[in-house]
Amino acid sequence: MVRYIFFVLLAILAGCVEPNTTFEKIPPGIWRGVLLLDRQPVQKYGDDRDIVKKFETDSELPFNFEVVYDNDSLFHIVIHNAEERIKVTDIKFGRDKATAKDTVVINFPVYDTQIRAIYEDGVMEGDWIVNYKENYSIPFKAVHGVSERFTLVDNDDILDFSGKWACTFEIGTEDEYQAVGVLNQEKRKLTGTFLTETGDYRFLEGKVVKQKIYLSAFDGAHAFLFVGKMMDDKKISGTFRSGSKYTTNWEGIKNENAALRSAYELTAAKNNDPLNFTFENESGVSVSINDPQYTEKIKVIQIMGTWCPNCMDETIFLKEYFAKKPMDDVAVISIGFERYKDDEKSKSALKRFKERMNISHEVLYGGYYDKKEAAEKLPQLDKILSYPTLVIADKNNRIIKIHTGFSGPATPEYEAFETEFDSILKSIRNTK
Repeated sequence: MVRYIFFVLLAILAGCVEPNTTFEKIPPGIWRGVLLLDRQPVQKYGDDRDIVKKFETDSELPFNFEVVYDNDSLFHIVIHNAEERIKVTDIKFGRDKATAKDTVVINFPVYDTQIRAIYEDGVMEGDWIVNYKENYSIPFKAVHGVSERFTLVDNDDILDFSGKWACTFEIGTEDEYQAVGVLNQEKRKLTGTFLTETGDYRFLEGKVVKQKIYLSAFDGAHAFLFVGKMMDDKKISGTFRSGSKYTTNWEGIKNENAALRSAYELTAAKNNDPLNFTFENESGVSVSINDPQYTEKIKVIQIMGTWCPNCMDETIFLKEYFAKKPMDDVAVISIGFERYKDDEKSKSALKRFKERMNISHEVLYGGYYDKKEAAEKLPQLDKILSYPTLVIADKNNRIIKIHTGFSGPATPEYEAFETEFDSILKSIRNTK
């Protein structure tokens, strides 16, 4: 009931924002945003602009974005994470009747999240709200005209963190897992990512300050903050935060040969039985792998979720790959497992995803995103370890390869995946 009231209030408040996008109100150009992960009270250093520029701890997650005007009255924002640029166009700005304050609402509809903030004199202050989680929000602040991400100052000698690092996360727990850190350093600027066996942590950007590194990413779906310190034994020891609820420890050892198990070895077919499934698409129409449209076709089956940025990366890859190399004898099917237990809400999310991604292949609704439940819907697989998982089946629906996770364009493995994917399809197509 509390959650229902919370969503109703959000809807009412959003409806109270009167459009008033005046060029002078939201200044164009670069902004520095901060998510306050610990919801700590703001310490006053001076005026509001000073707060965002100076107030910085290991629990603050900064990111940069641009305000870009399309004309005199409409604007969009572009979020920066290293070389990644995310364009966000679903924005409302105007006077909020409830608060009598100029208010901006930045929606991320594919992920069902939004930033809602009061704007005044070059400063935004509000919250990043995750609608699919009950009462989950993180305080947000932003100031215009600040291009630095991490603003801590350091005049010491610069330590070199560039290269590959063999990393361990969740150290000493039953959930301990391995990762490979790939870091690129130009003076104090640091970019890179961490690859795991289920995917990567996308485009990270940050800074080297004294013996410490700071890296962050925000894309509307996830908020990642990595902090690490170079220890006397040349090992990095640090913390990783995802949003305000998850914190764990990690450490890394420099190793240019660091590697993970092959993504084709993590999930297996239980037997040689052909795949056999029927799910409804986003419009409620039942679609089977045995339908005539898939007869005599190789199947590329993507197990995914609209809430998953790595799934979005893989969807873009599949779309662009088959645009470059059309194959009449290959069919793509996406099966979405969603964070909502409400079927209609889940199908709506899949419909939005399909429209925004402009994809033509079927996007089916598999059910709730719990991995055990998902595995029960696809019993030919021994487990669902990660979203996304890509299953490649021959024309008789027998599984040939299963690829777990996805290393996106932020990783050096991205091009290698395309080469291997291409080779697998050629091999199946050439088999008589």
